[in-house]
Amino acid sequence: MDVVVVGGGVAGLSVAWRAAQAGHAVTLADPSPGSGATHAAAGMLAPVSEVSYTEEPLLRLGLASLELWPSFAAELARESGVDVDHRAEGTLDVAFGADDLAALDEMAGFMGGLGLRVERLTGRECRRVEPMLAPAVRGGLLAPGDAWVDPRRVTAALLAALARRGATVVAEHVAGLAVEGGAARGVRLGGGRVIAADRVVLAAGAWSGSLDGVPPGVLPPVRPVKGQIMRLHGAPGFLGHCVRGVVHGSSAYLVPRGDGEIVLGATQEEMGFDTRVTAGGLWELLRDARELVPGVTELEVADVCAGLRPGTPDNLPVLGPAAMEGLLLATGHHRGGVLLAPLTAAMLMAELDGGPGPYAREAEVCSPLRFGGGTARAAFAAHHR
Repeated sequence: MDVVVVGGGVAGLSVAWRAAQAGHAVTLADPSPGSGATHAAAGMLAPVSEVSYTEEPLLRLGLASLELWPSFAAELARESGVDVDHRAEGTLDVAFGADDLAALDEMAGFMGGLGLRVERLTGRECRRVEPMLAPAVRGGLLAPGDAWVDPRRVTAALLAALARRGATVVAEHVAGLAVEGGAARGVRLGGGRVIAADRVVLAAGAWSGSLDGVPPGVLPPVRPVKGQIMRLHGAPGFLGHCVRGVVHGSSAYLVPRGDGEIVLGATQEEMGFDTRVTAGGLWELLRDARELVPGVTELEVADVCAGLRPGTPDNLPVLGPAAMEGLLLATGHHRGGVLLAPLTAAMLMAELDGGPGPYAREAEVCSPLRFGGGTARAAFAAHHR
C-alpha cells in the first residue's frame, strides 16, 4: 500500500524503513529529517536505570524494545553502511551522601522485586569501574544490561537505508491531512500539493497534537518538554559506562561515545515550543556533571543544542490506530524515543498488516484511544468492554 509518514525523527524514520522493507510505497515528509528531538538526544537505551516506581508499563515497553536493539542496529548498519555506535557496557548510577545511598538501596530492592539485574557497588568499586568519578562518590548501582547508541548516526543510517529501499523523502512541512469520507487518505503539504496514501503515520513528535483536517479528540495530547544538552570532546576511553546521579535534586548523566565524545544531559523544562539554548541551562549541565566527574571541565565543548520531547499526560507513548480511519499514530515517546524506536516500528508494521499481532498487550497500553473525548473515548471503551 501507499504509506505517508509525517515526521523524520527516529520514530518516523524507523517506521518508514520497516514499511519500505515490507514492500510498501513509502513517502516520508519532514522539512529537515533528523534535526529535532532525535538530534538533541543522548541515545540512552536504559530502561533499567531509568525505572520509576509509578511507570512499570513504560519499563515493560523499554525492556521489550531494548531486546530488539542489537539486531535492529546490526541490520541497519548492514543495509546503510553506517555504524550507529551501539554499545552495551551498562549504566552506573552513583550516590554521594547517606540519603543518596539509602535511596539506592531502596531502588535496588524495587528493581530486584521486578526481576531486574543490578549490582550494588561500594564507592571504591565504583571508582575501580570508572576512575574519573569524583572521590566523594560513596556507592552506586550498576545496570549491566543498559546500552546506548549515537542518535545522529542512527538517523543518518535510516535515511541511507530509506534511499536504498527507494523510499521518497519530501523536505516540506505537512499542513494537514487529506480527508475523504471521514478517512485519512494522504497529506496536504504547506505549498498545497497533496500526497495520496492508503495510510498516514503521524510521527511528528511534539508537533503531533496540531494538524489541520483532523476532527476533535483524534489527535494525541502531546506537549513539548524542552531539553538542553551539551556535547564535549576528549580522548576515547574517558568513560566506559553511562554515568548517572542525582545532583542538586535533579538527575544528571554523562554518555560516552566511541570517538571520545561525552554527552551531558539534560534539562527538563516546560517552556512550550522554546528551543533557545540558555546560559542558565548550560551552567546547570556543567555544574551537575562536574559533581559526578570533575574532569569534564577540561574537555573541549563540541556542541550545544535544545530539543523538544513529546510528552503525554501518562508518560506513555501513543502508538497505533487513531479514532479516524487511515490514520496511525507513533508519537508521545517523551525521553524514550530512541529506546522505543525498534518496538515502535514493529508495532506500527503489525497494524499495517491488519492488527496488533504479537504486540496486543503493548498496543492496549499505548492505544491512542485512551485519550480524547466523544468518539475517541467511546471507541476505546467499546474496544475494551
